[in-house]
Amino acid sequence: MTWVVKHLHGSASTLHEFAPPAQPERTLCVFETPSTAFVIGSAQHESQVDSQCASALDVSIVRRSSGGGAVLLVPGQYVWIDVWLPSGDALWSDDVVVAADWLGEVLALALTDAQIPSVSVHRGPASNDVWSKMVCFLGRGPGEVFSDGKKIVGLSQRRTRDWIRFQTIVHRKFSAKLTADLLTVAVDSEAVAQWQSQVYEIGDLPILDLLRARLPQ
Repeated sequence: MTWVVKHLHGSASTLHEFAPPAQPERTLCVFETPSTAFVIGSAQHESQVDSQCASALDVSIVRRSSGGGAVLLVPGQYVWIDVWLPSGDALWSDDVVVAADWLGEVLALALTDAQIPSVSVHRGPASNDVWSKMVCFLGRGPGEVFSDGKKIVGLSQRRTRDWIRFQTIVHRKFSAKLTADLLTVAVDSEAVAQWQSQVYEIGDLPILDLLRARLPQ
């Protein structure tokens, strides 16, 4: 089965809306935002975000409909690719814990093709602590991809009975300092350094091309 690839530009709030493709076909959507956004999870309390700091830095605060902690989107410093599957697709699984495993494996193969070492996929339920409930990239979720413990691919999912939407993001460059500054909780320099060390920055890696070469047909 072929894949449709779409490139969409818009605000982070618009791109997070659950708007399935017009046709029931496997679809990749590559999203780009024109300005910096701090996207918080569906259950995350707004009191965790420093709105005054965000306003001063011209960072928009956006709430997404999927769970997890906050994700920082800085134009040019991330790659955001969503994968849509229609119901009845051979890749579909009703089990939310294993539904993203196939995508994690595909991404792991693509990243291994790029000579990234010791790539692995997190299987099973999410594993979180106090920090990862605030910052998405500090936790481990089903289907997410790691290299020697560093997180490369963040992944979440939303579904209806007609569609699954897998949201994935990798960071070309990640700013733990800006992420910490946008939170209301105090984060010391040691914690910021630890956060930075937990994220794998892919730089100029052509992740879309690598992913497309490994997608199941």
